[in-house]
Amino acid sequence: MYGLLFHSKSIKAYNYIAIVITLCLLEGCASRVETHNMAAPENLTAIGDSLAASEKLFAERTDITKLREAVNSLGNARNPDQRNFEVEWKFAKYSYFLGKAEPVEKDAIVAFEKGRDAGKIASRVDPNKPDGHFWYGANLGELGRISPITVGLKSIDDIREAMEAVIKIQPDYQGASSYDALGQLEMKTQLRGGTLEKAVEYFEKGITLSGDNANLRLHLAEAYLALNKDTEARKQLDTLFATKANPEYVNEHRVALEQGKKLLEKL
Repeated sequence: MYGLLFHSKSIKAYNYIAIVITLCLLEGCASRVETHNMAAPENLTAIGDSLAASEKLFAERTDITKLREAVNSLGNARNPDQRNFEVEWKFAKYSYFLGKAEPVEKDAIVAFEKGRDAGKIASRVDPNKPDGHFWYGANLGELGRISPITVGLKSIDDIREAMEAVIKIQPDYQGASSYDALGQLEMKTQLRGGTLEKAVEYFEKGITLSGDNANLRLHLAEAYLALNKDTEARKQLDTLFATKANPEYVNEHRVALEQGKKLLEKL
């Protein structure tokens, strides 16, 4: 699912992903982050109700109104004095998808910033689970894409560290999308040492873990095309077009197919 620059060449080099992704870089962000995860017993029912309500709304996220309601519903369950791991990481996830869907850039930035901060909190509440690390990095990546100079250049290492943490904990998390994020970083930071060959390596590793991840197929095809390996690129696109969508990510799969068709026109 899923996904940094300077001057004209640099901007092209670092203008990366959505990551699948898609950043806690500004000084002072999440400077006070709780490291506890126990909700008071009397709040457990309310938290459970908020999680259930937001999950149902998120499932209908093709309607941006429902997506906004999902974020707001879960946001109401957040408590700065009593952090709950599941509330924080899911708020980060839903905020990421909201940021991707918002038609106005300033609204998207607000969503990604909130998601970034919640992801960082979740990663500190329970650093041994992949969720907080991943959604922190995904939101950070999107902020870097929007603001490549003020955010992107500062966040490369943070994104890489977050995705490597996910791989260490659970390599196949979110359809092995951490490999997708790392591969895209390699492709878009070639002026800072990234290479297409390393990108291909990341994408291929991800595909061995999650062959139905449409973004991995799409981005591997892009990398092959950049390496002038048209035959390999076409094979990946053919596989992408034949892959059935994950029922939970039908809309995201459709977007990948549309991008794949545009890429096919270049072959």
